Amino acid sequence: MLLERQTRNQAAVRAVLDRVKAENRSALSAPEAKEVADAYGIPVPQEGLATSADAAAQLAEKLGFPVVLKIVSPDILHKTEAGGVLVGVKDTHSVRSGYDTIVANAKKYQATAKISGVQVQQMLPTGAQEVIVGAVTDQSFGKLVAFGLGGVLVEVLKDVTFRLAPASRDEAFSMLDGIQAAEMLKGVRGSEPVDREALAAIIEAVSYLVTDFPEISEVDLNPVFATPKGATAVDVRILVDFNPPPQRYRPSQEEIVRAMNRIMRPDSVAVIGASSEDGKIGNSVMKNLINGGYKGQIYPINPKADEILGYKAYPSVKDIPGIVDVAVFAIPAKFVAAALVECGEKQVPGAVLIPSGFAETGNEEGQREIQEIGRKYNVRLMGPNIYGFYYTPKDLCATFCTPYDVKGSVALSSQSGGVGMAIIGFSRSAKMGVSAIVGLGNKADIDEDDLLTFFEQDDPTQAIAMHMEDLKDGRSFADVAKRVSKKKPIIVLKAGRTELGARAASSHTGALAGNDKIYDDVLRQSGVIRARGLNELLQFARAVPILPTPKGENVVIITGAGGSGVLLSDSVVDAGLTLMKFEPDLDEAFKKFIPPFGASGNPVDITGGEPPKTYQNTIRLGLEDPRIHALILGYWHTIVTPPMVFAKLVVEVVEEFRARGIDKPVVASLAGDVEVEEASEYLFDHKIPAYPYNTETMVAALGAKYRWARAAGLL
Repeated sequence: MLLERQTRNQAAVRAVLDRVKAENRSALSAPEAKEVADAYGIPVPQEGLATSADAAAQLAEKLGFPVVLKIVSPDILHKTEAGGVLVGVKDTHSVRSGYDTIVANAKKYQATAKISGVQVQQMLPTGAQEVIVGAVTDQSFGKLVAFGLGGVLVEVLKDVTFRLAPASRDEAFSMLDGIQAAEMLKGVRGSEPVDREALAAIIEAVSYLVTDFPEISEVDLNPVFATPKGATAVDVRILVDFNPPPQRYRPSQEEIVRAMNRIMRPDSVAVIGASSEDGKIGNSVMKNLINGGYKGQIYPINPKADEILGYKAYPSVKDIPGIVDVAVFAIPAKFVAAALVECGEKQVPGAVLIPSGFAETGNEEGQREIQEIGRKYNVRLMGPNIYGFYYTPKDLCATFCTPYDVKGSVALSSQSGGVGMAIIGFSRSAKMGVSAIVGLGNKADIDEDDLLTFFEQDDPTQAIAMHMEDLKDGRSFADVAKRVSKKKPIIVLKAGRTELGARAASSHTGALAGNDKIYDDVLRQSGVIRARGLNELLQFARAVPILPTPKGENVVIITGAGGSGVLLSDSVVDAGLTLMKFEPDLDEAFKKFIPPFGASGNPVDITGGEPPKTYQNTIRLGLEDPRIHALILGYWHTIVTPPMVFAKLVVEVVEEFRARGIDKPVVASLAGDVEVEEASEYLFDHKIPAYPYNTETMVAALGAKYRWARAAGLL
């Protein structure tokens, strides 16, 4: 459900904003904010503006006592701090004296402040739940709408959630459930639940207000009084910015796909700075292209050589007789711009810029120069300051790192070169098949949403894992991720997630808009799986693609030790999963296979001293019963059932059911002597994620698969 355009009086808002702009103000007065709220159907108390004590008394008598008095000044945004608010004024005499008091307080607080008068406002009944609804303009994501607990403790509790604006009614409802105190809105200790429909309508209205009028930079409705019979914004604060930064240029999706296909799947590669000398980057890139098995044309560029590693060399990319799809730069930064112009004149669609020495070293001007050249000639830039990239379906190693030849379905990217080295090392040691590994570096041009657009239509890629430190255009990333995540899981490690302090802001909403909180909520809104560390990113990338999509929410733990069952149960809660409650017949079915001193229920504790057949029978029952949708296996090293015996019987049972068309997610945690490491690898080789000495990671991976399935609408 969307807020209908006819319910939004845009002409009324435009008239207010034009007046504010003409007066060169950055904030709306309280009466102006009420006009805007009325225009978008945001409920506010009855009120009026008084410019004298007598006028305030007359207004109060008309509205009915008690009333609230608030100073109205374009120069004073935090009225309470200025002593500019009086609550619960009960009679005419108190209104007159209160008017004089808060005007005097305001002048004392800021002598130069322009005072427009005093707002006399109907006082709402007490007992309402105070919440905040607001909007901010984020540097990366643009307009965001916010919701959380409100009132005087809003910046202390910081229980707030964000969504991209405009937010649909369904997304607004998800915000009501997205704060830690969500249960308070549903009624606790006998209290009635608040009117969720009324709150959702306010959230939606605010989100459309800031979308329709980009010059509105912040909106702050705090508090909003929510009751069982409605919701009312008691205080409305609106800030404006009539000089917003220009929007970042983005090519169309069709243009991105066309260029990225030629860059990632080239039929010809030029190496600018190719060298025959061992140890040079240009030499390593050439060797990797050759030794990696790339079948396309390789053109070394070096004005001082006729031939490099058996390939004819050319003085310039312009001298190559054929078409060039991508050029890999292995030259110092100071020569990049001139060589990039030659690529443009040759109509090369992509440049992979390995050299450092640009924005990361403070050379912003040099980076702007290559950006302008790329835009002028329509050359897409990957980097600079990167290790290059791999695309295994083409046996392409366009990098100075060692070749990588384990083909698979996972595409990985990193903004950091160091993290990229870790990704490459992990992938190789874990024998994880990848479709691509890409370095993004400074992201002068190509960034994460370009990669997502490419991988969306790249058949070899079935899952995408990304390390990022920032997003140049978070809005574009979110738009693309929301679409792609419905088809393929996207796993993101966003570095810098700890709060270094909220920026100075003029509103409660602005102060609450901590960078990582916005990333967390927007990534979730876009269907992205968020990893909390590098190991989690890599383990998710390894496990999520091989886990089948669950057909329901019922998760069962089968373990050989009670202690393991407790730890696994904790991990289930941490991963956002819920243990299935057994019906009596299922409980009895498990009891048939476990010893009297074991325990049915969930977790199912078969005890570690039982023979392999006990494991086999209980796992078979878990796979066979259609009410069970996923299995978590906990193995404790025993002499009766050694690690490899356990691993092989699990594989035997799982593959038996796969052959019958029953493929449920199964993960395993193994603990014991060193043999469990070999057993874990054996399970992984048979598409059963398993980790030694760890009850958290594989359950978290299962939880990640569930989060993706829910976001993609598959559950």
